[in-house]
Amino acid sequence: MTDVRAIILAAGKGTRMKSETPKVLHTVAGRPVIAYVLDIVRSLKTFVVVGHGAEKVRAALGDGLTYVVQDQLLGTADALRRVAPLLKGFRGHVLVLCGDTPLLEKQTVQRLLAQHRRSRADATVLTAHIHDPRGYGRILRDAGGRISAIREQKDASPREARITEINVGVYCFQAQKIFDVLRRVKWNARKKEFYLTDVIEVLLARGGRVGTVLAGDASSAFGINTRVDLARAERVIRMRILSKLMLEGVTIVDPATTYVGTGVKIGRDTVIYPCTVIDRDVVVGKNCRVGPFAHLRPGTRVGDHVEIGNFTEVSRSRVGKNTFMKHFSFLGDAALGADVNIGAGTVTANFDGRTKNRTTISDGAFIGSGAVLVAPVTIGKKAVVGAGSVVTKGKNIPAGAVAFGVPARIVGAGLKPARTKG
Repeated sequence: MTDVRAIILAAGKGTRMKSETPKVLHTVAGRPVIAYVLDIVRSLKTFVVVGHGAEKVRAALGDGLTYVVQDQLLGTADALRRVAPLLKGFRGHVLVLCGDTPLLEKQTVQRLLAQHRRSRADATVLTAHIHDPRGYGRILRDAGGRISAIREQKDASPREARITEINVGVYCFQAQKIFDVLRRVKWNARKKEFYLTDVIEVLLARGGRVGTVLAGDASSAFGINTRVDLARAERVIRMRILSKLMLEGVTIVDPATTYVGTGVKIGRDTVIYPCTVIDRDVVVGKNCRVGPFAHLRPGTRVGDHVEIGNFTEVSRSRVGKNTFMKHFSFLGDAALGADVNIGAGTVTANFDGRTKNRTTISDGAFIGSGAVLVAPVTIGKKAVVGAGSVVTKGKNIPAGAVAFGVPARIVGAGLKPARTKG
């Protein structure tokens, strides 16, 4: 869409968050709030208006975006004015979004843009009907049902305050019209800023055409202003993630106590038990069993037919197919082959005080309960480490060997016990 430019407003202080972190960088389901908005406009040339914590926002979002600094926080209309010099001569459409609306969905914005194109309006506003409209701008309509203004909460009369149709804060504008009209927006003495919402009345007074699109899901309107809002958004996004997984063939025994990050991939017929946390950047194969009380951290890759049981943690590790890790164990920076048994209480001691080190456990190895593997170390194919043993740093156990003791010593070969699930 070469005739569309996106502008994300992300300059505000977010004072009600009571935080040194810019509001748009607080996380929901493991990602910054603004990242969800950026997902919507990923294919568009995008401008991000930054102000409070500008350098932190730049550092978090990286290159590929054009940053525009609002050095004085004089309101949303002023923020949009700052982009005008960079779009001089542009005659397409400008899509404006707020950086603190993580629940906004791409299909809703696509519908807004499509309606804006069809109607050839000068401005199209996304609206929603919500039960409690406090804090939101109200949509005022004339006798014919057409939008006549957007009234902010502080300026609303008692009658206007009872209106439940609110402004979501997402707009499509004809670029040439909006940048001309912005110069005519007046200072709001009560709020001490220039309201972007005032452009609606200015446009209409100059004979412009303004339309609206109603969001099908009222949660699209939800913006982040407090930590309470952050928790509410977290619940909605996590439920969206879990619903998608369940519809793809994953069993989530108790969605209320299961936390799965964005972008996680889980294969069909896998069962996730209660009180399990699966962070972003995790892949779990088919027909697995995970939990209860398991934690899979970023960088973990789990093969098919794997069981990772209660009170276990796996971090930055690869677990091969048909492997069992049933109870009270930790794998960090480890590479496990297929058909490995990890006994209860096993720990890979990956951190030496300065660096994280790698543990390799080869196909068919059997690690007894309570074993400690001090990385870097390699356990060979079909090797056995006895219960309670400590395999010290660099003391590799050859294929087929049996090691036991503190520190572990090779005591035999070919003694591998029968493998059981547990």
